[in-house]
Amino acid sequence: MVVFHNNGSAAMRDLNTFLADYGESHQNPVNQWVHIICVPAIFVSTLGLFWLLPVGQWLGLSGAWAQWLNGGTILAAICMPFYLRMSAGMTVLMALWLAASLALIVAVDRSALSLGWTSAAVWLAAWAVQVWGHKVEGKKPSFVDDLVFLLVGPMFVSLEVAQRLGLRRTHTQA
Repeated sequence: MVVFHNNGSAAMRDLNTFLADYGESHQNPVNQWVHIICVPAIFVSTLGLFWLLPVGQWLGLSGAWAQWLNGGTILAAICMPFYLRMSAGMTVLMALWLAASLALIVAVDRSALSLGWTSAAVWLAAWAVQVWGHKVEGKKPSFVDDLVFLLVGPMFVSLEVAQRLGLRRTHTQA
């Protein structure tokens, strides 16, 4: 990701820069807990909503190809190169997030619940709580200035949880 600084020079942001920038608006413990709960909910519900776009069917595919080629898997494929650029570890971490999310999406899709309504309700509720968390924080969400921070949130939350579990000391270690 190229960012232009005030002096007009371009620089590539790395993982530590993204995490530090994201962390600036996530200092309040209440907002941190809100993100620990709501970022995964938003992640899986967003994929769930995109899952409903039957791209494979639109392309005339059938069977498993039709089921698995959908808006959710395409969105994931589009986002994964960002994580690969961040680090191999982040790529693995986010692949695990993706696998867990897809397992949950398939489980909901095969259940009596409506994937669309469930994903929409979770998505709306989680975003409402996130907005409240930033009101408590007193700072706007990072993605307001740069949408790429929507991809940084899951990494930040993962590292925050690891830190709270004693598996990681600071956000600046990759």
